[in-house]
Amino acid sequence: MILGRTVLGTSAVVFIAYGVVSLVSPAIPSGLAGLEMTTGDAYAEIGAMYGGLQTGIGFFCLLALLKAEFYRAGLALLALAIGTLAVARLLSFLLATDAVGAYTYGALVYEFATAILASIAFSRK
Repeated sequence: MILGRTVLGTSAVVFIAYGVVSLVSPAIPSGLAGLEMTTGDAYAEIGAMYGGLQTGIGFFCLLALLKAEFYRAGLALLALAIGTLAVARLLSFLLATDAVGAYTYGALVYEFATAILASIAFSRK
């Protein structure tokens, strides 16, 4: 239970913080990822996907941390959603013709660690 609560709490903080920063200033995550925003649609997309979606995931993790009836669903969300995000990022990295930077390596470590720890915690309950 401690592992699951730690994963949910950490994820809540990380996703809410990164999501709010991304929503307020989409140029920050796009710059970190090396993306260039050239249209209003790009700003809306970065704000929505990096800002809105990540903030929502963070709040769901917080709900799962605070309400026992959402605990397993929160861990399942992290295991499945963040796990598939990690696998997709790894496959894209392997298929990329250009070198990737610290952003991609850091994201891979965080995503795989989160998904694996959430899976372990989920299987223990």
